[in-house]
Amino acid sequence: MEDYRVEHRMGLKTRRIVQAALICAVASVGMSAGAVAADKTLKFGAPLPLTGPLSPEGLKQKEGYDLWAEQVNKAGGIKVGGDSYKIEVVYADYQSNTPRAVQLAEKLITADKVNFLFSPFGSGATKAASAVSEKYGIPTIAATASSKAVYDQGYKYLFGTFTPNSTLTTPLTKLVKEKLPAVKRVAILARNDLFPLAIANVMDGSAKGSGLEVVAFEKYAIGTLDHASTLTKLRATKPDWVFATGYTNDLILIREQMRNAGLKVPVVTMIAGPAYKEYAESLGKQAENVTSAAWWHPAVRYSGEDVFGSTEKYNALFEAKYNKVPDYVQASASASGVILQLAIQKAGSVDPKKVRDALAALDAKTFYGPVKFGSDGQITSLDPPVFQIQGGKPVVILPADIKQADLKPVS
Repeated sequence: MEDYRVEHRMGLKTRRIVQAALICAVASVGMSAGAVAADKTLKFGAPLPLTGPLSPEGLKQKEGYDLWAEQVNKAGGIKVGGDSYKIEVVYADYQSNTPRAVQLAEKLITADKVNFLFSPFGSGATKAASAVSEKYGIPTIAATASSKAVYDQGYKYLFGTFTPNSTLTTPLTKLVKEKLPAVKRVAILARNDLFPLAIANVMDGSAKGSGLEVVAFEKYAIGTLDHASTLTKLRATKPDWVFATGYTNDLILIREQMRNAGLKVPVVTMIAGPAYKEYAESLGKQAENVTSAAWWHPAVRYSGEDVFGSTEKYNALFEAKYNKVPDYVQASASASGVILQLAIQKAGSVDPKKVRDALAALDAKTFYGPVKFGSDGQITSLDPPVFQIQGGKPVVILPADIKQADLKPVS
């Protein structure tokens, strides 16, 4: 009998231990489920040229996205109703190859299950990949696409942070005509690619519309390393103004080879390389007084309702993180994240259709400037700055309210 009592007491004790363990396990599961619910994540897909000839631009976009994501997560995430969502940017390197950019955009949506998408770099790759996000109904922000050909497709899920190309060329043309009236003859050299060719064509119209003569319009193939014969041909037309388009590495090379070809003119404009610190650092004195235009410059001053709050705060955070001054590509990438965040918050939902509708109706102030989109999805609310490299750094020469210096001829 005593053995039975001992065994019975031990059985009760064992059952109590098991019950207590079960209660703890259930509580643990409950706490774990609660933690998951309070720690939701939104995925933003970003196909970028992180290697290959366009990698300088792709890496700049990554810096902009990373800074935005970092600041949002530090602030507790994106608030939607009673939930908070942390941000994860999912990158895919398309190696500067447009067909691969399209493939990876689809993979990000179908395999990686991203909620929203950032477009690839440039107008060409953005246009190609936009069909994918439209197909799947994924709200997409293009941080580096300005050509009208990107936005005239009738798509509803694509929105872009760059105004049309004419907003860069027309103010610059008017300024040159006013300040340097002896300039009459323009020679254009364009990379045969969607954005560079599109802005060259717009420049052709801006120049002719201002009464200037376009004496040459030459194109060069993607990957061209020797421009000597073309530059010699341009020199023979006796231009006063050389307007060249392409990307950073293209334009550094063209500027170097202009010297070798003996092509000297009072106005040299290049889009988009001079906006980048690497351009002036690589060229030194050859970069001096080269003009350009961009959609944003750190000299602008805006206050916003976004996570950065103002241009000054954005600049300070960027410099603290990367030890350099941001340019328009990095700022536009950060602004793309800001814009999607504001749309999600205004929609009060992460549903793609509701966020898309909130983007279409958005009228917001940000560190990047006022944000409002036209019916085609292209931003309509910015006044892009024109600048010139002076003293090794870009300084704003237009618009008047943020002007830092006057236009100077190339010496």
